[in-house]
Amino acid sequence: MSRRDELLRIAGELFARKGFRNTTVRDIADAAGILSGSLYHHFDSKETMVHELLDNFQTKLFADYDAIVASDLRPRAKLEAVLRRSFEAIEENHSEVAIFQNDAGHLGQLAGFGYLNERNARLRGLWTGLLREGIEAGELRSDLDIELVYRFLRDTVWVAVRWYRPDGPLSGDEVADQYRAILLDGIGVSTDSLES
Repeated sequence: MSRRDELLRIAGELFARKGFRNTTVRDIADAAGILSGSLYHHFDSKETMVHELLDNFQTKLFADYDAIVASDLRPRAKLEAVLRRSFEAIEENHSEVAIFQNDAGHLGQLAGFGYLNERNARLRGLWTGLLREGIEAGELRSDLDIELVYRFLRDTVWVAVRWYRPDGPLSGDEVADQYRAILLDGIGVSTDSLES
């Protein structure tokens, strides 16, 4: 890992834990064991650092989402694959997901961060498109309110960054499997199996 990458990692962890607005350049420099002025040798501002963290992460994530959507999978399988990839993102890029969840509203107001709002709209289109395809293919219930289900899925998946820990007892795949079962199969037992 280069020194620049190391500084980005440190900044990302601080932004995720303290919030972007509450993290100073001095905080990042102190955590890295350098003088504040030395940080400017690598980055011109903390905004540059958070932009690089979020843009690199989201560019890769959306490329993966696009590949899933373009695949030959059935609509429900695509939905499951997007769900799994989202939990992989939480596991692999915990800081970046936390920064986006906690600070996207604020960052989206800053010059140069308009892409965050665009990607949020793009993500909404991806999820609602997959839900619509699933309904049209008869793989999801036809009585679903697509907007409501999208908001439920979005919030349920991404808010997991607040409690999920990559070094905890469950892997991202295990959490994704449980969420998939709950979200797509439900938590109830059919009344037929209760009567047996």
